[in-house]
Amino acid sequence: MDEAALHDLLSGQRRDLRARILRGALSMASWGYTLATGLRNSAYEQGWLPIHRASVPVISLGNITTGGTGKTPTAAWLANWLLAQGVRPGLLSRGYRSLQPDPQGMAPAGNDEKLVLDRLCPFVPHLQQRDRVTSAERLVREFDCNVLILDDGFQHRRLHRDLDLVLIDALQPWGFRHVLPRGLLRESIKGIQRASLVLLTRSDQCSAGDKQRLREELRSLRGSDACVEVAFVPTRLVSVDGQEASLHSIIGQRAYSFCGIGNPGGFRQTLATVGVSTELQVFPDHHHYGPADLRELQSRSRAAGVQLVLTTLKDLVKIPPDGWSGPPLFAVEIGVRFEAGEQLLVNQIRQAVWPSQQTSFDSK
Repeated sequence: MDEAALHDLLSGQRRDLRARILRGALSMASWGYTLATGLRNSAYEQGWLPIHRASVPVISLGNITTGGTGKTPTAAWLANWLLAQGVRPGLLSRGYRSLQPDPQGMAPAGNDEKLVLDRLCPFVPHLQQRDRVTSAERLVREFDCNVLILDDGFQHRRLHRDLDLVLIDALQPWGFRHVLPRGLLRESIKGIQRASLVLLTRSDQCSAGDKQRLREELRSLRGSDACVEVAFVPTRLVSVDGQEASLHSIIGQRAYSFCGIGNPGGFRQTLATVGVSTELQVFPDHHHYGPADLRELQSRSRAAGVQLVLTTLKDLVKIPPDGWSGPPLFAVEIGVRFEAGEQLLVNQIRQAVWPSQQTSFDSK
């Protein structure tokens, strides 16, 4: 089942008998998932499971839902901001669906998100392994990092964090209001109460009324609607062989597009702002492109007679330059733009990283 069909099922838009039976079965399965996550959270909160504290501050970026909320560009912004402050940040993540190096060791290991972050913040070490307590120790010991960024860390309770940033997609904030697998919530919606600060992403694509209702719900859940509003904006094009091009250079051209990310709708919105005429082929999230996939994409783009092919940076990093022979292939690189609350975010980062120097930083 593709992403769009799954969302039609979970949202209730499909109302046929088979869809209703499926939703009923998924609801029963979600009771067990909800119970398990609730017991696990209680075990950490009651001290029955240990929480390990790193020797340096830890900032977590995470979601309460599955799917793309924009963690990768936000993590890149945070890492580069810390670098600009003279900090030595390190990134740690689990490495879901990591790529393996080739036998000659020419292709790097790591998943698509790591490969993107390696490109966006090349001076920041990034370790991926299931045991993030161990990788945190390694980043401090072997790479001399003095601040750690825990990527996709909201449900990873084993490592203490000094700042818990949670991203919520303004277009689909609560994952159809059901816990997995009936919806897209990773835990009960009340889990958002643990967050230090909420980042409301794609806020520029949300109507004023929907945004106000979302803020009211945050106030009901957290006692405050304080949040940071974030937009993701295209900044430039990067070709499959690493060349850069401006967005203006493709305005008015015809393109073929594809992606395999958690929120293909977000990429569709990005393409709409770039100024090209295109159709979008969607693959599953974290899709690994094999030779057959590339042949199909090359064939379809040639048959469409397009001038270029567009994808996301998360997809481009998984395609070797010598594996593509179709029309020119580019990724649309995305940057972070703050619509509201940037100073609130900066103040909380400073408080977490330099708690004893907060006054001097605030005076800058």
